[in-house]
Parts: sequence; C-alpha cells; structure tokens
Amino acid sequence: MSLWTSLEPASATVDPGGVTTVRLRLRNTGDVVDEYHFEAVGSLAPWTVVEPRTVRLYPGTTGSVDLTIAPPRTPDATAGPHPYGVRVTPTEHPEATTVPEGNVTVTPFTEVRAELVPVTVKGRLRGRPKLAVDNLGNTRLTASVSGSDNGDQLSYEIRPANVQIEPGRAAFVNAVLKPRRIIWFGAKEDRPYALSVQRSGVTPLKVEGTYVQRGFLPRWLATCLGLFMALAITFVMLWIAYKPQVRTAATEKMQGAGASTLAPSAPPSLEAPKSPDATASAPAGPASADAKGGGGSGGGGNKKAKPPETTAATAVQKLAAQDPGRRHICYRAFVTGDGWTDAVCDGQTAGTPGEGTITSVNIAVADAKGVNTRAYVYDPASTNGEGNYFDPWSTAEDGIDTYVGSTKKDAPHMLGFAVSVDKGAGNVCQTTYIHDGDWLGLECDAPDAGLPFTYAGTHDNNEWIQAFRLTV
Repeated sequence: MSLWTSLEPASATVDPGGVTTVRLRLRNTGDVVDEYHFEAVGSLAPWTVVEPRTVRLYPGTTGSVDLTIAPPRTPDATAGPHPYGVRVTPTEHPEATTVPEGNVTVTPFTEVRAELVPVTVKGRLRGRPKLAVDNLGNTRLTASVSGSDNGDQLSYEIRPANVQIEPGRAAFVNAVLKPRRIIWFGAKEDRPYALSVQRSGVTPLKVEGTYVQRGFLPRWLATCLGLFMALAITFVMLWIAYKPQVRTAATEKMQGAGASTLAPSAPPSLEAPKSPDATASAPAGPASADAKGGGGSGGGGNKKAKPPETTAATAVQKLAAQDPGRRHICYRAFVTGDGWTDAVCDGQTAGTPGEGTITSVNIAVADAKGVNTRAYVYDPASTNGEGNYFDPWSTAEDGIDTYVGSTKKDAPHMLGFAVSVDKGAGNVCQTTYIHDGDWLGLECDAPDAGLPFTYAGTHDNNEWIQAFRLTV
C-alpha cells in the first residue's frame, strides 16, 4: 500500500435539504509521483460532490479533497445512518485502489398531506367519501383517522381507523357518513364535516368536506298530502254532522197497516244440479267445442303463443337497423323475484334503484367490435369483507348476447361487474346504483392510460348493485 487516507470527521449528521462537508486527507507513501482519482460510493453517492476529482502528489507529500453531502428534503433520503465511501484509484498502481468509509446520519422530518375524494358526496341515508393520506416525510407515518362535524349531525364509520404508511407511499381510508336524522320531505341540506389525521404529539390535520343529504320525497308532495288529509277530515266531520235520514214511502205504509193477512208465499224451488254423467253424455255442439278449446288444429285451441323474449341482442340489432353506422350498447338485469327487466340501451336505467337484488346481467353491442364482461359477486366465506369474481371473462361479437352471473334460485347477488369493448381498445362508460346508497359517479375506461376496462359497482360484500347505466 503506497497511500494513507483519513476522513475528518468519520461520522457526521445532516438535515434533509441541508449540507454537510467531510474532508478526506491522503499521503503518497510511495517512491514515485502519482495521480489519484476520487469517486463517491454508497447510498449517499447521488447527493455527494467530490472536489477536486483528481489530486497529484509527490512521494511523501499530503493532499486533501472535500466531500459535500446534500440529501434532499424528500422521502428518498430516509432517516437514519447511511454508510458511505470514497473510492481512491492511483494512476500508477490501479491495483492498489482503496475505499475509506464514513457514516452520515440523516435527521428525520415529517410531512403529511391528505385529500378527500370527492370533496362533496350526496345521499339520502349515507355518503361514501375516501381520504387519501400521503406520507411525504422520510420516516414511517403512524396515524389514526376520525370524523367530526358541528352539531353532531353525522355518524362515522372509518375503515381502517389506523394507518401505517412508509415514506413516499400513500394509503386510502374509506369513510361512511350516516345522518342521524332522516329528511322525509323537503329540499336537500348541506352538512359540512371534517376527517382528521391524528399523529402522536402533533396537531391533527383536518380535511373538510360536505355531505349533501337529500330528502326522500319533495316538499310539494308533503303539501299535497297535508291538503288531502285536511279535506278527508273535513268530509268525515260533515258526513257525521249531516248524515241524511232516508226512509221510503213503502216502509211507512207497512208500518201503518200492521201485519198482513195474506199467507206467505212459498219460496221458489231450486233446480237440482245436474250430475257429471249427464253433462258428459250431452252432445257437444259448437259452443261445447269452443269451451273445450277444440276449434284449432293440433289441439292448441285459442291459447296464444308466448311472444319471444327480447334480449339485449335483439334490442341492439333493432337499434342498429334504425340508426346504422353508430356504436350502441343494450343491456338488462335479472332481479331476484322479478326476473329479467326490459332491455334498455345507451345510458338508460336497467334494474330497480332502491330495491331488489341483481344476480345476472345480459349485454350486447353494435359497431363496437365485441364486448367482454365479468361478474364480481357476494362471497359468504370472505375474510376481508369483499366478494370475488364469479366466473371467467365472457366474450361476444357485435349483435350477440353475453351473460354474466347466474339466474339460479340461490345465486349470489352481484356486487359489480367489469366491462370493455373492442378487446379493451374502445371506450365504455358506466354508473351504478348501490344498495342503501345512491348513484355512483360516471366512470370510463382509459385504454391510453393502461386501463382497458371499467368496473361498475364495489367490492364490498354489503354493497350490492341494484341498477346501472352503460354507454359506448
């Protein structure tokens, strides 16, 4: 070894976004003039500058270089000790390369950002916002999430209520807002609220949003019902007060004459019912033939043939014939207890919003280069509160029916379904109505962004779909 090195200091501390300087001293202990090249190595190398990059030393002389270390104030500069080194390569004797090592401790910092998605939610019985929590610091974030509002008008279900987020990562917290008072009649009311991210020993980070509570029935209907009840009560009171006393003249004469001397007349005799044998032996005339349904050929009688079922494919074929050259999508839903709903097309509502359970969906498209769909259903054996996919993807060409889910008696209710057109290269949009909820926002696939399908519904076992709308 023809080189002596020393780092001063060997250990240092630096704040993210700050700078620290370490000096490397070296002495040429050989007997020839040599030139040394320096290169920072280790986790801090991207943030380390060595000046100068080369030093030329005569035998027995000493030189130095400065290492400027400046970690950024980002999650990449994680808190804690970071070993580092400087590779020193002699020009005359490259095989004698040496790496003096030191240690720099990066101090911790915390930075948290939270955002409600969406800021405003609407519903009659509940709202479902999501809170996105980003850890922009360089240490693990541990926090709890809670909800509050003025007047205690809402109750909150937070899932999960506690989060642990690594530096540079984000977590999504699902919240369910439930009003404590139901609005039966009247206009909607805005209920401001806040979700708080609480860390130990730090002021909570509050994110404000608005829950728009809708009334079940419009105000004008309450007015009409009130007027109707008032009229009904008025009518009953008038009827009781002025009930007419109706008596016929014949009744008055009978009361005056007393009992009649005429013998009571015998009641008319009743005709005995005919025996089944006599009815069967009677010759069948034209009327009998009609009653038995024997007038038609093949024993069918006058029974009407059942009309053919209108599926999504027959509906889209008819629509394509009326409006050729444009893309169309038709669909219908199988509702437990009611069977298949009527086929609808291009953004119309299929299903029964606010009631019923969908277990199967029928879809067909025109001029969309085919359709692919897959059902996501209730899972009674779930351990995480979510369902599972019922069956593989179902595919159909233009004008052909595709079915997902099941119409059997004990079929699981559908939590949602995925759908795409043109093998994921086209565009399809959807919105769904969730049990005990409201219409979810319009969502579309994004083939250009790597999302080749759109998902209608949720993954929650307790939130099945009751209606949906599709467009292409």
